[in-house]
Amino acid sequence: MVRSEYIPYFVPELDSILVGMISNRLTRRQLIAIAGTASALPAAERLQITSVKAAPLLVRAAAKQSTKQLPDFDPMRWRSFGPFSQLDGAILVQIRTKAGLTGYGLGGGGAAACLIIEQHLAPFLRGTNALNIELLWDQMFASTSFYGRRGLAIQAISGIDLALWDLAGKRAGLPVHQLLGGPTAEKVAGYYTGNDVEHGMKLGFHAVKLASFESFRNGAAGMRTNVNKVLDARKRIGPDTTLMLDALCAWDAPYTIEFAERIAEAKLYFLEEPLLPDDIDGYARLCREIHTTKIASGEHEASIYGFRELIRNRAAHILQPDLSWSGGLTDGRRVAAAADAAGLTLIPHRGSSVYGMTLLLTSRSPVYAESFGTGDSGNELMELMTPKLVEGYYLPPAGPGFGVEFSEALLRKYSPQLV
Repeated sequence: MVRSEYIPYFVPELDSILVGMISNRLTRRQLIAIAGTASALPAAERLQITSVKAAPLLVRAAAKQSTKQLPDFDPMRWRSFGPFSQLDGAILVQIRTKAGLTGYGLGGGGAAACLIIEQHLAPFLRGTNALNIELLWDQMFASTSFYGRRGLAIQAISGIDLALWDLAGKRAGLPVHQLLGGPTAEKVAGYYTGNDVEHGMKLGFHAVKLASFESFRNGAAGMRTNVNKVLDARKRIGPDTTLMLDALCAWDAPYTIEFAERIAEAKLYFLEEPLLPDDIDGYARLCREIHTTKIASGEHEASIYGFRELIRNRAAHILQPDLSWSGGLTDGRRVAAAADAAGLTLIPHRGSSVYGMTLLLTSRSPVYAESFGTGDSGNELMELMTPKLVEGYYLPPAGPGFGVEFSEALLRKYSPQLV
């Protein structure tokens, strides 16, 4: 007996027909019935996009751009990130549909990425079916590839992709992680990023990550400062709290190898982004020669194509896609699958955001979710985009879509161009 639950759209009249087919007794009348019932099956659902807008999102006070002219060889001239990177360049994408649903997604690239959306991607998306998320991602990536692939274009696509998934969840009345098969864990351990490690532990975290290290261009004095910072933190948190660090691409390979030797007693879980993102050979060398900790990279990598290079060259032990920069949830799922196949760990950058948590909860083995808005210097928006933290663990996002409601009052305050 063929059970009807295996039929995508159950039509009662098909039950007896299918039984006849299985037993090779298909009659002419049954064949005609199949043709008739086929036309009654529901057509593919359509959620038509009517508008796509994007605007800068003030998730925290923007870093002040110094007007002071630095000497030509000042190490800070390698660290002038400008207004389009990191959270200073956060944007909010708003997608409206004919059905009256609105989706929101966090992207990056600041006003420059908004211009790409306004002049290229918004006209391209209007009138299309918002539920064709995979199709639209591939079309946007291909269409921007002559000037994009990384940087501003993929950051714009990221915000759009997350807004599309938000719409899909709202249309179904489910959290996005339920659309993707449901969570693989009931909660995910969080870690606190910041140098006030005592503050992180007071918040309930059992793992902390240090940030803001001296550049290798600061020489021996900078090395001593960096080493002492790590060893001091280990003493302050004790032996049982997990410790990590983020060098924010400030070093080169020889410096990193020496540093790892000097702080071996601190027992780091991972060392994040010591080199510039494109130094794949350098990262591969670190993975071969450093045995006291794991090497994490990918916060500033983009798309499955970029992550494939890290995997192929054995240039990371831990992959860290940021869904608001690297290609959104659609591409993040591809990266997660590739990491799993290669036996690598997935720890997304800003993993405790509702976007990072969705990827973690639908990956095979969620390990850690990085703090985002928890005890941070950001504002209420960052807290709004962060699920609840209970005793050091983040809970799944609740509510349809990504569970974030951007009220008119919030939009007027933090992204007034979208009101």
